[in-house]
Order: sequence, then structure tokens, then C-alpha cells
Amino acid sequence: MSRIIIPEGYRTPLSVYEMQRAIEFIKSNFQTNLCNALNLRRVSAPLFVAEDSGLNDNLNGFERPVSFDIPDVGVNAQVVHSLAKWKRLALKRYEFNVGKGLVTDMNAVRRDEELDNIHSVYVDQWDWEKVISAEDRTVDYLKRLVRDITGAVCETNDALGVAFPSLHTHITRDVFFITTQELADLYPDKTPKEREDAVCREHGTVFLMQIGKTLRDGTKHDGRAPDYDDWSLNGDLLIWNDILKRAFEISSMGIRVDPAALDAQLTAAGCNDRRALPFHKMLLNNELPLTAGGGIGQSRLCMLMIGTCHIGEVQSSLWDEKTHEECEKADILLL
Repeated sequence: MSRIIIPEGYRTPLSVYEMQRAIEFIKSNFQTNLCNALNLRRVSAPLFVAEDSGLNDNLNGFERPVSFDIPDVGVNAQVVHSLAKWKRLALKRYEFNVGKGLVTDMNAVRRDEELDNIHSVYVDQWDWEKVISAEDRTVDYLKRLVRDITGAVCETNDALGVAFPSLHTHITRDVFFITTQELADLYPDKTPKEREDAVCREHGTVFLMQIGKTLRDGTKHDGRAPDYDDWSLNGDLLIWNDILKRAFEISSMGIRVDPAALDAQLTAAGCNDRRALPFHKMLLNNELPLTAGGGIGQSRLCMLMIGTCHIGEVQSSLWDEKTHEECEKADILLL
């Protein structure tokens, strides 16, 4: 059963029709702003990949992909969790050069997602990836990408406020950068999510770096698959959500593993069996370009900018009976 919180006095900020107009406005404007900021070209992407390709995202390692057989092809397929690995292979196949990248609409099914106000079984995001040089594999370059993305978010939000004067969401343009270890040192008595809330409440927009690395106390702030982000050069973009009064993740991103980082992280994660998969073989043999990339939640961004309290107000999915009852009581329409 999903967990739902409806803030006291909350009212859906737009009518049903105006909500659809605002969603269309955000999705159209943000993709243009993102492409201009990062020099990206839109491409088509798969809904599913072959089970034995190694291309599906393993997320935290326990989520079950939706699988099905394709008799005429002779393979088992998996609906993608994300396109983190596929994008890197696509950059090679489509012959993208250093400094250029791709963006695509990614639609995924995450059947084991724990549902609440911001999590759905259906995931929609802009998945982007760009080719970088060896010299770009630095924290400074990562921060530049984060600032560029944040700028695209703020430009879209500003334009939305002009097109829909009743919407007044404030997003802090200046990004506060902090590592997971620094955050743990700052709030040693809080849980990881409580730490995120505290730092976002103070700074507005935060990029939390080094997701997946083991902290000094032997724990991890959060899990991250070992075979796409370099755990030393990645992070989550968090923005304070004033409707829900919490840190609100809109993007997970990073500079991707090179062969050395992949080798070390597969060993650290106990995932050495993946070395035999086609994608991992190519990466370990230095046959794929160096890249940076990430995903930016489409429904998450719409929630934040429009000011809705539940993701079901801006996307169509399936919800349990309790969620429907609570939303109906609050006059909230789930799409």
C-alpha cells in the first residue's frame, strides 16, 4: 500500500485542462533549454532491451524488471529501468563526437517501487548523455554540468510563471555542493533522508555528490549501480519542495565509469559476474566513449514547477484504493 501525505489546506493549483497545458509547456520548453545548455540532440530510445545484453539499469540491485519473451526474435526482453547504459552505446553507434550528446524520452516500469507522493510504478524522464574527454573527468566539470542543468530548470520555471501567472514556484539558481560524507559529518544524528531535507531547507538547491561510496562508518548514503556512474564523480540534484516541505530529487547524474573505475566498482559491489556481459566487455576493453549523463524526471519537474502534492496529478499510473480515497476526499484528481 502506498504512503500518501496531503498538506493541510492543499488545493490543486490548476484546473484539469490548464494542468495539461502547463505540463505540455514545461516538457516542451525544458527540453529545448536543456539541449541548448548541454549541446544535445534528441534521439529515439527503446522501451525494452534484451535480457542478456547487460544494458538494463540494475538500480539498487534488488528491483525486478518486467520480463517477457519475444518468440520471433528468440530472446527474453526486459522493460528498461533506465537507459544509463544504452545511451553510452548509442553515442558510439551514432558517431557522436566529444562535446556533443543525446537526449531522449525515457519511459520505464519499476514494479517494486515503494509508492508515495513522489514515486510511481511508471517513470518518465529526460535521459541525456554526452561524449567528454579524459580531461573532463573532474569534479569541476561535473559542477559545470550541474549549473547548466539548474539554469535550464530556472529558465523554464521563469517562463512558466509568465505563461501561468497563478503559479509562483521559487527555485534557487545558486547550487550548494556537498559530498555524502560531508553531509553525514554535518548531521551525524540524522538519517540520510533527514540530512537531505535539512540541507535543502537551508540552501534551496543542492547537489549531493559521491552517491554509492561507502562512508567512514561503513554505511552508504544511498545505493547506486556500479557500472554506470563513477561513485567519485556523481550525485543527485535536490531542490527544496515548499509544498511537501522536503528535499525533492529531480535528477541523478554523473560522469560515467572509465575502465579503471568500472573494474574497481564491480569488485567492490561483488558484481564481477557482469564482466562477461557484452556492454561491460566493451567498456573494460576501452571500446566505448567517455561520457557524462543522467536522468531528469519529467513528472517530478512538473510537480515542482506547478506545485502539486502528488505525482498522480501530472502523470497517469495505477494507485491503491487508499490513495484514491484520500485524494478524492481532498478533491485531488489522479490522472
